[in-house]
Amino acid sequence: MPIAPLIATTTATTRRSGLGFAKRTYLPRIVGLAIGSLCVLAAIFPLHPPFAVWLLLAFNGFVWPHIAYQWSIRSDKPFATEIRNLLIDALMGGAWVAAMGFNALPAVVILSMMSMNNIASGGLPLFFKGLAAQIIGAVLTSAVLGFPFYPQTTPQQLYLCLPMIFIYPTFLGFVTYRTAKHLAEKKRELLRISMRDGLTGLYNRRHWEHLLHNEFDGCQRYGRKATLILMDIDHFKTINDTFGHALGDEALIVLAEELLLGLRVVDIVGRYGGDEFGAVLPNTSAEQASQALKRIQESLNVIAFREAPELRLHISAGIAEYQQGMRGYQDWLKAADGALYRAKNNGRNRQELAIPQP
Repeated sequence: MPIAPLIATTTATTRRSGLGFAKRTYLPRIVGLAIGSLCVLAAIFPLHPPFAVWLLLAFNGFVWPHIAYQWSIRSDKPFATEIRNLLIDALMGGAWVAAMGFNALPAVVILSMMSMNNIASGGLPLFFKGLAAQIIGAVLTSAVLGFPFYPQTTPQQLYLCLPMIFIYPTFLGFVTYRTAKHLAEKKRELLRISMRDGLTGLYNRRHWEHLLHNEFDGCQRYGRKATLILMDIDHFKTINDTFGHALGDEALIVLAEELLLGLRVVDIVGRYGGDEFGAVLPNTSAEQASQALKRIQESLNVIAFREAPELRLHISAGIAEYQQGMRGYQDWLKAADGALYRAKNNGRNRQELAIPQP
């Protein structure tokens, strides 16, 4: 893949991740700063601050969250911008603590809630950066105001801090839970994609071979028996050329469904590649596997395609029972593949048993 498209793809993915981060912090910022303003209001009201301070409090509590969000989503690097916004929040938090004269309860509530938010957003590194920003904001504001110090908390101030103490942690916990649930779903989806074929839903070749390898090791270690089947659709290229690739895809899906219906839940079915499929049948002899496959072939014979009523789906298959002399699962695959090759050479729409190696 050329370097430029790869860089562009990576940049786009990084930006999407940053946008998701900005969206996740948007609502907590709105709620946190709005109810945090009550704490600040309760603490600075007895100090009779100038009107400009009230305007700044209103701006910080109710306007800044929306500006921060727009700043992030319009940025080329939304994640970095949102981290900067969080540090601005911390800086302003420290400034309000100083403006309140270091009133004990409101100060502790605001600083602890911001610290909790920073840990949830960026772990300890962001926590320590935020703590430094809070200290800087508090020191600068305190110096401007002449180092006021009114640590006493009145009952009214305590009551107005209660919403912040209860509501914000609850809300942040809900957002964190929802994010964790979303990430768990994404992880499950990625795991499914890494294991499954996108068209048929069967195991893809890489994962199917991994399971085949495990079954081979179990047979070798514990003396179990198992049978491997490799099969493909007869004249699949002709089906594609004559009826189109859409019908070819439908044929693959039909075969996958019949394999799942005709085999047991414990049997390991995968798409080996193209129109070739594989099935591992634990605790099954070659004769038993052959009988199961015959039932599947009979079911395929009666399936009619709406777009091609005359088409009948036939498969050729090679069946190889595990043999103690096999050195690795590749030998097992080779035996089944050789039997499949003979099935196709002998007229197709048939199955052949692998020839046991001496």
